[in-house]
Amino acid sequence: MSGKKMVIYQLFPRLFGNKSKQLKLDGKREENGCGKFRDINVKALAELKHMGITHIWYTGIIEHAIVEGYPDHNIANGNPLVIKGRAGSPYAIKDYYDVNPDLAVDVSQRMDEFEALIERTHKSGMKAIIDFVPNHVAREYYSDAKPDEVNDFGADDEVNKAFDIHNNYYYLPHESFYLSPEIRKRFPEEDYSEEVARVTGNDCFSFMPGINDWYETVKLNYGIDYQSGGKKCFTPMPDTWKKMKHILHYWAAKGVDGFRCDMAEMVPVEFWNWVIPQLKQTFPWLVFIAEVYNPALYNSYIQHGHFDYLYDKVDLYDTLVAVIKNQVPASSITDCWQGIKGLDKYMLRFMENHDEQRLASRFIVGNPEKGIPAEAVSAFMHQGPLMIYNGQELGEKGEGESGYSGDDGRTTIFDYWHMPEHQKWMNEGCFDELRLSNDQKKLRQSYMDICRLCQHPAITEGLFYDLMWQNNANNAFHSDKLYAFVRYTQDHRLLIVSNFDEQKQQFKVQLPAHAFETMGIPRPVKIKFKAIGHDDETSIGSEELIGRGITLELDALNYLVLEFGW
Repeated sequence: MSGKKMVIYQLFPRLFGNKSKQLKLDGKREENGCGKFRDINVKALAELKHMGITHIWYTGIIEHAIVEGYPDHNIANGNPLVIKGRAGSPYAIKDYYDVNPDLAVDVSQRMDEFEALIERTHKSGMKAIIDFVPNHVAREYYSDAKPDEVNDFGADDEVNKAFDIHNNYYYLPHESFYLSPEIRKRFPEEDYSEEVARVTGNDCFSFMPGINDWYETVKLNYGIDYQSGGKKCFTPMPDTWKKMKHILHYWAAKGVDGFRCDMAEMVPVEFWNWVIPQLKQTFPWLVFIAEVYNPALYNSYIQHGHFDYLYDKVDLYDTLVAVIKNQVPASSITDCWQGIKGLDKYMLRFMENHDEQRLASRFIVGNPEKGIPAEAVSAFMHQGPLMIYNGQELGEKGEGESGYSGDDGRTTIFDYWHMPEHQKWMNEGCFDELRLSNDQKKLRQSYMDICRLCQHPAITEGLFYDLMWQNNANNAFHSDKLYAFVRYTQDHRLLIVSNFDEQKQQFKVQLPAHAFETMGIPRPVKIKFKAIGHDDETSIGSEELIGRGITLELDALNYLVLEFGW
């Protein structure tokens, strides 16, 4: 991706294309509706491309467990006791070689419809990423679409062994699987049993997992014997490694451009070290993004695991949320880049995704405009990718209980549901602004401006210089509400300031002498500042800029980008 910054739009087809407005709590597919591959039409893709999106992460593609199957198409109903929500979790995979039948207009042609979506995406000038879920599968996993030469997961397991390098699952011999009463009471008329209990996806080695465990999933065995102190057994090669390589190759051959690897840190880094280079030999354009939350593992999963990018959740995302909630000062952002020790260009930044609460929800800030200065920091701080979650740019709130999901500020991934604010932009498939409020148009334009500015050379290729150490003690600079930094190349320099305050700020920002030396700017010299997209120019002497600083004004909940040179 040299010369271009990835701007990813996470798109959940089940939600994105659903036009239903009157929904029932815990409603069935026929009652509440479900988005389809075909709802992501040429106009939708053109508008996303126009917005500045380079990659679309299609979420919930690979077939996962659902309650209401398609018996006429040989897809059995699922057991609701081991499925979260009627629509099911996209991270409880039912068949690694098939797509979610709910997303097809004609279920018998579901793979063709998916491949047509990939083709439309490519013709629109964007790339397509899908989820790869390597750590666990649905408890009722069974592949009816796998190639003939592939044995199904668990088909050859020795279930009387708690661990075996050739087993795909972990077992609890002499223990039958039992769901807790708290889980069973949801569907008292249903029953589910396993003669030999299998370990859950979140490493719960108990025959009776709790409601907060990933009880609907089964952990896959990559050769780590957890019950013997985490002993690594990689010789001979675990069977799961071979199966997963085949699955990745299968989807890459269908034209997928990359994988967002769910809970990658729960899979040994040795597997990624082995599989990613092999995939890239055949498909050199593939991008691998890891969901890793432990900063102590970052370096290992980049350098040894060969991932292109990792989630920046526990550092930048968590800090920015705390800033916009007035829990910590804006100057705290400095700790984020310092904490990841030079790995910035590998970090995927975001302010929303399917796991996090919506910015516009009452659980975060309520007002979606408050997310704009944070979004600007996420986008402009470093060279790594930016990600936006569908509906974020329209102020989607994630309000109300939907079924399995409660009223928690997240748009459900478990139920047949919709995104009301997004539906206004979707406008029955027109994807225009006719039904948007003026505030929504302004919000969407703000996201569009940020996405497009991501391709400025100073953002895509430039280095980063934090100005807070110089300005924290500057009485004319409010470091609790303002965050300032520079992005620069040999030919381009940007001064960027975000205002997290709900009031307009007038302030002075200083560039230290060290910044001039770092960027190779001679002294003394007259520095010329010009706002991106504007012709008005301001000049200030370098010594005055170092001493007293340049006086600037920044609207509430906004950001400023000034190009400067001499």
